Amino acid sequence: MVLYTSPFPNSFLSVLHSFSWGLIFPCYWLADRLVGSFVPTTYEKRQRADDPCYFHALCIIITTPIYLALLVASLPFALIGFLLWSPLQSARRPYIYSRLKDKSHANGAALLTEWKAAGSGKSFCFGSANVCLLPDSLARFNNVFNTQARAKEIGRRIRNGASRPQIKIYIDSPTNTSISAASFSSLVSPQAGDNRTVNAGIKRTTSMEYKGDNCGLSNGEESREDKGGSGEPHEGEENTCIVRINGEENGHMSDTETDTANGQARASAPAEPSLEGDAEIAKTPNHKQKEGDSGSLDSCSASRESLVKVRVGDGTVDQSTVNNKLLYKASIMKKTSVRKKKHTDETFDHEISAFFPANLDFLCLQEVFDKRAAEKLKEQLHHYFEYIVYDVGVYSCHGCCSFKFVNSGLLFASRYPVMDAAYHCYPNGRGMDSLASKGALFLKVQVGSTPQDQRIVGYISCTHLQAIAGDTTVRCEQLDMLQDWLSEFRKSTSSSSTANPEELVAFDVLCGDLNFDNCSSEDKLEQQHSLFTHYKDPCRAGPGEDKPWAIGTLLDPEGLYDEEVCTPDNLQKVLESEEGRKGYLVYPTSKNHSSSQKGRKASLKGNGRRIDYMLYTEEGLYLEWKVEVEEFSFITQLAGLTDHLPVAMRLTVSTGEDDP
Repeated sequence: MVLYTSPFPNSFLSVLHSFSWGLIFPCYWLADRLVGSFVPTTYEKRQRADDPCYFHALCIIITTPIYLALLVASLPFALIGFLLWSPLQSARRPYIYSRLKDKSHANGAALLTEWKAAGSGKSFCFGSANVCLLPDSLARFNNVFNTQARAKEIGRRIRNGASRPQIKIYIDSPTNTSISAASFSSLVSPQAGDNRTVNAGIKRTTSMEYKGDNCGLSNGEESREDKGGSGEPHEGEENTCIVRINGEENGHMSDTETDTANGQARASAPAEPSLEGDAEIAKTPNHKQKEGDSGSLDSCSASRESLVKVRVGDGTVDQSTVNNKLLYKASIMKKTSVRKKKHTDETFDHEISAFFPANLDFLCLQEVFDKRAAEKLKEQLHHYFEYIVYDVGVYSCHGCCSFKFVNSGLLFASRYPVMDAAYHCYPNGRGMDSLASKGALFLKVQVGSTPQDQRIVGYISCTHLQAIAGDTTVRCEQLDMLQDWLSEFRKSTSSSSTANPEELVAFDVLCGDLNFDNCSSEDKLEQQHSLFTHYKDPCRAGPGEDKPWAIGTLLDPEGLYDEEVCTPDNLQKVLESEEGRKGYLVYPTSKNHSSSQKGRKASLKGNGRRIDYMLYTEEGLYLEWKVEVEEFSFITQLAGLTDHLPVAMRLTVSTGEDDP
């Protein structure tokens, strides 16, 4: 299957489309600005309350007539442009496939060799998020604004979080869990002769981000030389360092030694090039980083709450042991015996994390509706992901039953090469949802090859279902179509047979915003859909019941800019408590409770509306391989940028070749 790298089959149609959109855009932009000026967010309301001179109201009174006059003047040109634009959509392709042009940063081909080196299998990390990148006037109805700046910051945070090295920590003594500055400094400055192995102990995993440009170090030759001078990790352990933390009481360093160690850590860190457009990003309130804020990972001061969250047995790490002069970001993954004691039947780790997982392999986004925002987001994601599929969907009356003003909002990013892609539009959308070409995007990726040169592939599907409450029948019909399209895509893209297995399927993952949760009584039909007999939900105990540790992914829009939740670290702390979740998550609707989320104390079923899903199946995979969930995360790194919590899942594909 040919992947479409441009929206139209020839340059003439592309030029004609650009010309027609150029005629439409002034009218579109003016209408967006005009409507947006009358839909303030809670942050803007608070600012205006502190304005004794009513300056903003005066600006609206002055600019509204100007916007109206220009809007009326641009309407004739917009009409001509629309008459040209609409017929062109019949020739438009359903998506655009973008591959990183800078070969010096491309590593997709190198990743394919890791499977052979791994021998016994490999793990893959999947992420999904609804980022609410609507036209600014529409985004304001979800209490978010400045779509263009948010798009750039969202991409920046995602790739910063995913590009952190993954560090595995082993603690020798279960009786002493204090982690000194010396231990953390050793994490980022492994010696060249280090064999990168440790004695067996209690396993911890930490992910760390360090920014060379903000710590007084440019991305010059020093960084590259230091990076090249450190020992290379074993194949199959990309960006992974295994270190040992001694259990001795006197393992702490003096301030002088700490400064020296931190300097070594910064020198060995790969520097991050400074991004342009910081001034534009600073226009929105949620981009103002405070000390300890791990959102953008640009601050030189670390969040100590994110640095030390390790527990062993019944003991808790004393955060006062963390040296205040640590100059990098870290997030400890909570792989603890305490968590497993609470959920003894759980076979994988789960957490609420302030960061996207390190070494994120695949990313599926929803509600990337604005095309300019999609371009900005793509530019940022290309710093980490080599392959991106965006601008997915159809426009006008072509391909679906009703007129479509915007695309599907789906975006897919991958570190591994994309082999095939297909898109289908749901024809049964209702209400406002019918104006968008909501549908499903299906992808086939190559993740490796066997010693016999058989391709190892995986399937990933991303979708966004009907959003209007009460449209249960519509969503069930869309789930039916989704299953049929999945089966059709698998058959049409498979080049193997039982007698001649040219390809081995490693995983099949389905993710997206399904717009129903597993606890609401109104969503019973969706909860019992046959999709869940074929695909497994790691957060689901059964129809109508989530596992105790699962939390909702839909945030209360009214509280997005509250100080308690406006940064990733703060939101993480709030969501870790039941009372915090009741205050800032949307819960299933109930006749007995008010729709207001703020300050609600009543006992409610579940931990909020979990409408963003990450599913996987064991059906149709290579029979001799086993797929297991290694960890599942609810992510707060996009705090203040969207009204959804991203989710991530790491799957381990075991081949059993090295088993005794």
